[in-house]
Amino acid sequence: MSNNEFDLVIRARRALVDGELQAVAVGVREGVVAEIAGLEELSAIDEITLPDEQVLLPGMIDTHVHINDPGRSDWEGFETATRAALKGGYTTLVDMPLNSLPSTVSVEALETKKEAAQANCFVDMGFWGGAIPGNKADLEPLHRAGVFGFKCFLADSGVPEFPPLDADQLNEYLDEIARLGSLMIIHAEDPTTLESAPVVPGRAYSDFLASRPDASEVEAIRVVIDAVRRSGARAHILHLSSAEALPLIREAKQEGLPLTVETCPHYLSFDADTIREGSTAHKCCPPIRSLDNQDRLWDALRDGTIDCIVSDHSPSTAELKQMEIGDFATAWGGVSSIQVAFTAVWTAARARGFELTDVVRWMCERPAEIVRMQGKGAIALGHSADLIAYAPDERWTVDVNELEHRNKISAYDGLELSGRTHTTWLRGVAATTDSADGQFLRLGEG
Repeated sequence: MSNNEFDLVIRARRALVDGELQAVAVGVREGVVAEIAGLEELSAIDEITLPDEQVLLPGMIDTHVHINDPGRSDWEGFETATRAALKGGYTTLVDMPLNSLPSTVSVEALETKKEAAQANCFVDMGFWGGAIPGNKADLEPLHRAGVFGFKCFLADSGVPEFPPLDADQLNEYLDEIARLGSLMIIHAEDPTTLESAPVVPGRAYSDFLASRPDASEVEAIRVVIDAVRRSGARAHILHLSSAEALPLIREAKQEGLPLTVETCPHYLSFDADTIREGSTAHKCCPPIRSLDNQDRLWDALRDGTIDCIVSDHSPSTAELKQMEIGDFATAWGGVSSIQVAFTAVWTAARARGFELTDVVRWMCERPAEIVRMQGKGAIALGHSADLIAYAPDERWTVDVNELEHRNKISAYDGLELSGRTHTTWLRGVAATTDSADGQFLRLGEG
């Protein structure tokens, strides 16, 4: 073929294509993968050959990030969050409807968020809508505006402008979700169970853990499953922490209910017994639980009960995290992880005998499938040429001061990890933190 056939050809002795690592040349034309062929079969004016230690992968997709912009951009912001994502091997994010001000609960609020994001995104960006009491009529306009679905809480969200739905409201809203053919993503903790749990101020992680018992997740997920069975709506359980809920989830999936489930890197990387006293960087809701619980989450990833892994990147200021005081009862709950999430999961997964192909399935392919994101999630013909050159064996130690996100707080600080992203291509163009070339995505578009 002539040199003009492709804009770019990337050669890799190991590239993840059709679920396997293969030696291929990937030809890119006008931002999409136009050809996949043998290692020496394609040519272009711009040709890149990856070193043997690097693997060509699709860019990771994170469907659960809190960028908090506008309104709480001192917590994060589109520029800093997407810089961190780019460095961490991500090419696509979907931003949660909170904790920005306003929350994304109307088309007007969505447009306000897009104005804040315009020309400030280093990766592609999609948006979730919010489902709160009183905004049922806003769901259809938001759906038509291209949000990937709707988030609701069943317990207190932590911010007053985003109140939870009760069980009756959940059923009512799921009827609308089913009518629209949309997706409801649910923070599943039961408020009654939480209200009866002991809250003990202080620096002891065990006290905080006792305040968010397994039963709160189990009961809330039971409510969700019943509502899905009744309505037929698609629903997705966010940040599953408790393995005690897995039997319920397995039964629901065996029944054929349209239910999917995610967990997060912090639940797979840390356990309750090793969290230091006062280390509020590890506080999140639902909480990090025992090592035995973690083992069962990994087993559920292995057998497909848990569908995917997302960061739940949820930063805040050091003051809100109470880093100096270390009071788990009053510190903001959220783990900042977008720059290290993919590599943290790979580090933990390989120690348990998983392959890199497994991690890409959990952190790229399945997220794209669940939210019905077209043209992303794999190195495939016609897909967006969102690619990363990744060195899976390269070891490095996390230094929180070198991370790109705004507030230099991370539960991963000082942790040695395996794997580093060396080059990222966004629609076939090498992406850097010098140019914010991310685009907005809508449901049904890549």
